[in-house]
Amino acid sequence: MQRDLQLRQRIVERLRGFPVQAGGAEAGHAAAVAVAITDEGLGAGLPGLPAPARWSTRAALVLTRRSGGLRSHAGQWALPGGRIDAGETPEQTALRELHEEVGLQLGSDSVMGRLDDFVTRSGYVITPVLVWAGAAREMVPNPHEVSSIHRIPVEEFLRADAPMLEQRDDSEHPVLRMPVGDSWIAAPTAAVLYQFRELCILGRPTRVAHFEQPRFAWK
Repeated sequence: MQRDLQLRQRIVERLRGFPVQAGGAEAGHAAAVAVAITDEGLGAGLPGLPAPARWSTRAALVLTRRSGGLRSHAGQWALPGGRIDAGETPEQTALRELHEEVGLQLGSDSVMGRLDDFVTRSGYVITPVLVWAGAAREMVPNPHEVSSIHRIPVEEFLRADAPMLEQRDDSEHPVLRMPVGDSWIAAPTAAVLYQFRELCILGRPTRVAHFEQPRFAWK
């Protein structure tokens, strides 16, 4: 418990001292995602990422694989999130989407702060909202939106081979990916994860809005 309180306090302090950059309303549709910190639990069930033998309280992030039946970005890695409805704040949207997508209901006191907005090639301005989810033992995927829920240990994002950068001829900035298990996660989700790692865990203020996204994420 003391370790959890120390991690939460450290993250809140680093977010409080970080001047967040907004994407601008004219840049695209407003959306928000939840960067939810929880227990590793019984593991992620990913190739190359062994599951613990019993419930683990190591810090982890909640990620999903999007349903294959969705019209856009089907099957891709994602943080719980979606469009900001009229009258909502990004924080309200992030908490609502957490509940709708993975059945996790949290109060406003779980919100710790924001990371930089990220403008996507598909026409969205994504606001990442950091929330403290506690143990979150009961999460259930919404079958209309989510094919699976994964608890990825924070340590996985500290790997020496992260981030993976790929320079392309058609852009001055590299494509950003974050390795996880035997696979990888691409920007824009990877950009949020990388900024979380650098700022919240390692204490290194870092901007990520310039990173490019792979072409499959443009649609």
